[in-house]
Amino acid sequence: MEAILLGIYSFFVWLIFFKFRWLPWNIVSQVITITIPIIGITCLILFLNIYAPSSHDVRVVNYVVPINPRVNGLVTEVPIEPNRPIKKGQVLFKIDPVPYEIEVQNYEAQLAQLKVQLITAEAGVRSTQEQLKAATGKKAATAARLELARLRVKQLKELADTGAGNRFDYEQALADVANLEGELESLAASEGQIRETLSGKTPEGEQDTVANIKAQIARAEAQLANAKWNLSQTVYRAPADGTVVALTLRPGAMAVPLPMVPAMNFVEDEQWILAIYGQNEVRKVKPGQEAELFFRMHPGRIVKCTVDSIMWATAQGQLPIGSMNMNAGVAPIPPYGLAVRLLPEGRDKDIFLAAGARGAGAIYTDGGEMIHIIRKVFLRVSAKLDWLILKLH
Repeated sequence: MEAILLGIYSFFVWLIFFKFRWLPWNIVSQVITITIPIIGITCLILFLNIYAPSSHDVRVVNYVVPINPRVNGLVTEVPIEPNRPIKKGQVLFKIDPVPYEIEVQNYEAQLAQLKVQLITAEAGVRSTQEQLKAATGKKAATAARLELARLRVKQLKELADTGAGNRFDYEQALADVANLEGELESLAASEGQIRETLSGKTPEGEQDTVANIKAQIARAEAQLANAKWNLSQTVYRAPADGTVVALTLRPGAMAVPLPMVPAMNFVEDEQWILAIYGQNEVRKVKPGQEAELFFRMHPGRIVKCTVDSIMWATAQGQLPIGSMNMNAGVAPIPPYGLAVRLLPEGRDKDIFLAAGARGAGAIYTDGGEMIHIIRKVFLRVSAKLDWLILKLH
């Protein structure tokens, strides 16, 4: 654009010194004529680069999501086509679900069996608890009878010793006490055995209790939930609106969860427009400022934008640790450059831009409004030049 300004300046020099000869063309006028454009253009460029910095490296970057299946299996269906719009939630591909359906049925059968065992065990526990109550009650009654029999023995002994009582009754009472003591010991042993059964341990070894069965049911439910999740992963859906550019996955192929070899690459519609600047060019750039861009895929069109943010971190600012290899991502910027994110606005908000589209533009800072006009003229002239296709074939 400096050439245009020099052309205009040269035209006026020709009018003044050669056409109308208003001033003489001598050494002094020649030096002045040459010096003025050099100083003027130098100052103009310096102020433009401060108050309306331009970038000839404007990039359109899309998120690219590697699609990796979470389960292994044979691909049975790929219902999408490459380079076609895909909505979020649309099916990308399907994996043979039969092995995972069988796994779900297996865990459902195990869970049903364990629930039956739990019902049986709980019924057994209730029955055993009733037996314990009966044994405890019978033991208490026998203990009371034994206490009464011992008191009767004491009374009959006193009567027999004084000759007032029958010796046979005393001996019969002793026999009753011995019988009751034996019965009480038997009942105590029976009660102890029932309590051991309730606690889950018997002399024959540890048996399944209600708590153990409930733990098995919880484990089976977790395994069933995992099997159902695996089954749901046999249908892979689009994570967002976008497209699949290069589609190589076909029915009959094996899909494996290997991050290094994705099944396909999904390009999301969400885009970032980044303008790359030198570090000393963004000192007056702030979010919310006006910006204008033009792209070669839209010749002659000026895209209105606003500054969203400045990415204050670069790959060169990251120190590798160990053998880690830090890079700048899918769109590395030049060394020591800073990227400014721009957001289209107004009628340009929904403009179509291909991922990887390149362009140029400028940001209009809060100062130097008078020279913003010059930068806008430069941008519009450069945008019109994109109509030219300079090819010899």
